Amino acid sequence: MNEQFEKIKATSLANGYVVSKELPEKGVIVIQKTEQNLENIVLGINPPILILEMLVFTIKSNHETVFKKLLQKNRDMIHGAFVLDKSGKNIIYRDTLQLENLDENEIIGTLNALELLMEEYLEEIQQFSKY
Repeated sequence: MNEQFEKIKATSLANGYVVSKELPEKGVIVIQKTEQNLENIVLGINPPILILEMLVFTIKSNHETVFKKLLQKNRDMIHGAFVLDKSGKNIIYRDTLQLENLDENEIIGTLNALELLMEEYLEEIQQFSKY
């Protein structure tokens, strides 16, 4: 896992992300790129997969319209999906990648897809967070 950890960390750094926290013994790296509205992206190495998660917003009430629009947006997303956490209050972006043959292009592709999503969809997400 140490080799995978270092590879994922190095790829993140090489692509302009800042490592804000790392827990090698737990296989966790937290990265951010604040100028792209990407904060506290958690990369968790949990063999056989890499889990990437980022809190997008917290919803104040169960608003059916917001959930419907997020599900519709999932269809357009290149990587990952919007998910609701166990509390039912947090909307999270989540993606998983297989570790066995993981290469830099897959990591970069997932991060680029998240950047694009936040760039294109930020205004709507800000509106959703008011509900």
